Amino acid sequence: MSPAFYGCILFWFLQTNAVGAELKPPENLTMITMNTNYTLIWDWDQSSSAVNFTTQYVAKFKLKKSKKTPVWSTACRGTSSRSCDLTQFNLYYLGSYVLRVKANVNGHFSDWVQTEFCPDKDAALGPPDKVALSPAGSDLEIVISDPLTSTNNSMKQNHPDLYYEILYWEHFPDSRALRTQTVSSRANIVILPNLKPWTWYCVSVQSVYDFYNKKSSFTSPHCMQTEGATPWGQIFGYFLFSLVICFLVILLSLYFFFWCYKTLKATWFPAVQLPFQYLCDSTGPHFPRLLTQDSDSEMLCDEVTVCPESPVLKIHIPPPEALPVPPSGLEPDSSGRRRRQDSSGSGDSGVYSTGGSHSSTGGSHSSTGGSHSSTWAKVSGQGPFDLEQVKMQDVAPGLKTQLVNADEGIVDMCV
Repeated sequence: MSPAFYGCILFWFLQTNAVGAELKPPENLTMITMNTNYTLIWDWDQSSSAVNFTTQYVAKFKLKKSKKTPVWSTACRGTSSRSCDLTQFNLYYLGSYVLRVKANVNGHFSDWVQTEFCPDKDAALGPPDKVALSPAGSDLEIVISDPLTSTNNSMKQNHPDLYYEILYWEHFPDSRALRTQTVSSRANIVILPNLKPWTWYCVSVQSVYDFYNKKSSFTSPHCMQTEGATPWGQIFGYFLFSLVICFLVILLSLYFFFWCYKTLKATWFPAVQLPFQYLCDSTGPHFPRLLTQDSDSEMLCDEVTVCPESPVLKIHIPPPEALPVPPSGLEPDSSGRRRRQDSSGSGDSGVYSTGGSHSSTGGSHSSTGGSHSSTWAKVSGQGPFDLEQVKMQDVAPGLKTQLVNADEGIVDMCV
C-alpha cells in the first residue's frame, strides 16, 4: 500500500480519539413538572448533527439495597432532542427516582450525568382545572374543579389536604386601584357573602398544598354580576312582555284554526255546487248527467213535481153462496150484466156496503126533477152482493168509471 493510504488511516484514528476525549456529558438536568406530567430537559454545548442521547431511570431504593448492579429502565434511546418525557411511565407519586443521561456521537459515549426526582416533593401543583361563577341573589356561587392528573383523576388523591385560595375584587370600568379580598376553602363549592347587589365582581383561584409549601398559579379572572331585589319597573316590564307574547300566541292559534276551518269547509262543502241536472230522454233510462255550456238547451227539462200515486178503488166480490136474493123489481139481463136502474136518468151515485146485508144506493139526481133512485148491482143468475164502504173523497177527481172483471161477469160502476 502507498504511504498516502496509511496517512489517511492515521489521521482518522487521531481525529476519532480527539473527539472521544472532548465528548462531554449533558449539563443542567432539570425536571419540568405539572401535577403528574414529567419531562426531563438538559443542555449540551457542543454542536454536532450526529449526536443523540439516552435517558434511563431507576427507583432510588434499588440502588441502596441491591448488591448487584441495578437494572435501569430506558425511557428514551437515541433521541436527538434535548428532552425526554417520563409521563407515560406512570412513576409512583410518593416514590423517589434517579435519572441519568449520556450523549453518543458516532459510537462514542460521554459519561452519565444523574439527578434525583421525587414527584410528591418536586412536582409542581397545577391550578384548578375549571372555575365557574353563578349569581345567588346578592352573593356569588363559585364552583371549582380539582386539578387533574395525566389520567384525568383528581389531584386530591395524591394531596388529600389540598385547598384553594380564592381572590376576589369589585370590578370597575376605569383603572382605579383594586381592593382584593381572600377566602380559603377546601370545598369545591364556595359562596362569597356580603357582596353588593347588581355589582360586577371578578374571581381568581389558586391551589395550595402546605406540606411541601406548594402553590399553583392563579387562574385567569372570571367576572360575574350579582343580583338583588328585582325593581318594580322591571317586574312590570316582564309582565307586559308576557301578556304581549300570550296575546300573539292566542291570536296566531285562532287564525290557524279559522284558516283550517275555512279550508275544510271549502273542500267538503263548496259554495258553488256542481251543475248536475236530469235530462229528459224518452229513449233511454233516466240518469243524472253533467251539463256544460255546449249542451243543447232543448234537452233540458222543466221542474217536475212528484206526487204520490192515487189509491186504486178495489171491490171485493164475495163468493156466490154468500150473495143475498135480489129484490123482485130487478130482472137479470141476458148478457150476464146487471145495469143500474135509474128512474130519472144518468147521474152520480154512491155505493155503500155493510157486511152480510143488502146494498142500497141512493141519491142520484136526474136531469129533470132531481129524484133519487136505488141502484143495485146484479150478477147473472145470482142475487145482489155486499160491497165495502168506499169514501168518494179518496178517489181521484178525474176518475169517472172503473171496470172490475169478475168470474161471472163485469160490473159497470159509475163512481
